[in-house]
Amino acid sequence: MRAVRAAIAASAAVLAATAATAPASADPGTPSFAVAFVYTQLAPDATPPGANDWGCRPTERRPRPVVLVHGTYENRYNNFARMSPALAADGYCVFALNYGETVDSLLGVPPAINGTGDIRYSAVELAAFVDRVRHATGAPQVDIVGHSQGGLMPRQYLKSGGAAAVRNLVTLGATHHGTSLNGIATLVDMLGLLGFTPPVIGKAAEQQVVGSEFLLDLNAGGDTVPGVSYTVIATKFDEVTTPYQSTFLSAGPGARVDNITLQDGCVLDLSDHLSMSYSPRAIGYVRRALDPTAPPPPCALHLPVV
Repeated sequence: MRAVRAAIAASAAVLAATAATAPASADPGTPSFAVAFVYTQLAPDATPPGANDWGCRPTERRPRPVVLVHGTYENRYNNFARMSPALAADGYCVFALNYGETVDSLLGVPPAINGTGDIRYSAVELAAFVDRVRHATGAPQVDIVGHSQGGLMPRQYLKSGGAAAVRNLVTLGATHHGTSLNGIATLVDMLGLLGFTPPVIGKAAEQQVVGSEFLLDLNAGGDTVPGVSYTVIATKFDEVTTPYQSTFLSAGPGARVDNITLQDGCVLDLSDHLSMSYSPRAIGYVRRALDPTAPPPPCALHLPVV
């Protein structure tokens, strides 16, 4: 374990040194969530490679920009340092934001820890960012790819009037129907302590617990909105969105839903919640969701972070 920690720290130091001497466009990125997480403690505002080129213009082949939305306690870099350059290399205009930056909880104080604020307010931040992307690129619609809360929060945006601006919503390990965190959050709720947790874990975490007022309101009337295609990617080894099937959506009128489990047809993918956005197979499914003519997702060994 000490050797692993030392390797992560050494890799992060190399990334930090490179970032200090190279322009933002030369950001080296990383294929590892653990290294990317440590790196962003040193560079909390880092942008994932390939993202936020505001001069990028969509093409006939790639008509919609892709907006990447990170999860709770994550940020745009450590969540998408592998996926962003992959999509940019495919020819997409890729954009990524940090959102939900609050200091009203203990875990929200570190500058690299984002996505802790009220999900309803974060959806307003996303709406403004999508409008900025559409204005800069001239594209009438975008595709959204989100991990964990980053898949859930855009649904609040869609149901609040954003549906016309979005063609595809692709989610990875999203807490669409809440999580018990393997029973821990449920136990806290049973003890009557859940209401006291936001000062520590943040409002967004409380809102993602099974049965929260926010989730009951969001899911009232169905999981989807008309006109949007949903691709929902899950991993059987998800230790945060539990049970993992709770991420799946049911299609309502005028919507299409494709629920996918990474391990179906591939026992080599051992992705957990944190590593799944770095999985070659998951990235392959994202590519397929954005472009049905993309190659079939590969089956490759991919390890969990935890």
